[in-house]
Amino acid sequence: MTVGVLGGSFNPAHEGHAHVAQTALVRLGLDRVIWLVTPQNPLKRDAPPLEARMASARSFARGPSMIVSDAEVRLGQRYTWDALRGLQARHPGVKFVWIMGADNLADFHRWRGWIDILRRFPVAVVSRPGSLLSSRFAPAAKRFMHARTPAPVLARSPAPAWSYLTGPLDPTSSTALRAKAKRG
Repeated sequence: MTVGVLGGSFNPAHEGHAHVAQTALVRLGLDRVIWLVTPQNPLKRDAPPLEARMASARSFARGPSMIVSDAEVRLGQRYTWDALRGLQARHPGVKFVWIMGADNLADFHRWRGWIDILRRFPVAVVSRPGSLLSSRFAPAAKRFMHARTPAPVLARSPAPAWSYLTGPLDPTSSTALRAKAKRG
């Protein structure tokens, strides 16, 4: 079984998240996508309670191939790298692929264990509006340029391997939705 893991705060979840998850599911031939809702993103502040964000993610994770999980909490982890290792240890027969929107690739080098994630798991980067240039020149993209892999074989490739998945763009963003909610 090959499972994609799309982590995030999902504050709030939106169609852009669903687009990233569905794009990875189809283009990589994944069996499932886990929406890994983080209890607290170490790079962000003031998130609503976990259960509210889990409910938000559930409303967009449509279909039997999409699973919303609080595995970081159940594994007692705070960082993506630790959660991915925990999932791998608990499910040794599953091949995990890390999924992220291209907007996250620009800051990926600030994540704890980012090099280890790229060395241990295939990574799918799904295009997002306004992030083509910043993701192309991101430190992670430059450092692992040699590991760029065609999308159709990414899920079966040994790490390090990563692909940039292009396609239709969904402009929805959590930042814009939160700003709109504050205005009124």
